[in-house]
Amino acid sequence: MNFRQLDLNLLRVLCAIYRSGSVTEAGRMLSLSQPATSNALARLRTFFDDELFVRSPRGLHPTRKAQRIVPALLTQLQVLEETVVSVEGFEPASSSVRWRLSLSDLGEMMFLPPLAQAMRAESPHSQLSNVSVAARQVSSALDAHDIDLAIGILDPSHGTIASERLFQEHFVAITAGDWRPASGRVGASLSAKQLAAASLAVAAPAATFHGSVDSMLTRLKLNDRIMLRARHYGALPELVTRTDLMAIVPQMYANSLAPRYDVRTWELPEHGPSYDVCMVWHQSATSDMSHSWLRSVVRRLFQRSAVDTTNPQK
Repeated sequence: MNFRQLDLNLLRVLCAIYRSGSVTEAGRMLSLSQPATSNALARLRTFFDDELFVRSPRGLHPTRKAQRIVPALLTQLQVLEETVVSVEGFEPASSSVRWRLSLSDLGEMMFLPPLAQAMRAESPHSQLSNVSVAARQVSSALDAHDIDLAIGILDPSHGTIASERLFQEHFVAITAGDWRPASGRVGASLSAKQLAAASLAVAAPAATFHGSVDSMLTRLKLNDRIMLRARHYGALPELVTRTDLMAIVPQMYANSLAPRYDVRTWELPEHGPSYDVCMVWHQSATSDMSHSWLRSVVRRLFQRSAVDTTNPQK
């Protein structure tokens, strides 16, 4: 038995006869003539060296070999059909796609809850995973299909990677609600002198390290004011509310803290460093219907204009 010599179209005939118990009915199901269906059955019997079906009062009855083979074939043909159909169309409500995203720790806090909410409402059978990938390795992970989509401070130059800007963000400072500058007037923004007198905390997660904060502090000669370096953003709210430290964080994150923490947000000198937040994916997925749907959800939830820097839902 050489599988390479088998015409795979014959397997559809085998499954149709198994389902219908009739050569004539199987031909009707597949839009084949009765002679063509009979010929296909003869070829199947030769290939498998088995009768496959024997006559009974209720029609054709599968042999023991057919009973072993056909149920597995039915399952595999259904999977194949669903795969082919998914190229032509995509129904989120019935889909069971397993999405693999790459988000930093801050991205997981800011993006994953709204995404999960949308998925549960619109595609409840889909699964969502956040895969840890360093920013410099995102292109390679997309090339290897280890992830489907990444969101963050990303600008891959690899020719196989597509990118779309979601919004522009900038860094601000957060402090305890009762913190005040050591000198000068109290307003919405800090002067360079006021910032120079503060004790600073910064986060530098490996997945999305953004050098512009260090560059700003170097330019202002304030690197020696960094009293604490955290690996993640999650600890910073507790740190600033329990100490006199000032943390430098993205504005989107600062805005999300207000309902839960007694923190105050301050604009940094020269409006603080800014950056683009993008979603990136492999170009081979651009025309895929399911992936297009995923990108549309991300776009709907997070894309905003340059003038809107406060509400990520717009």
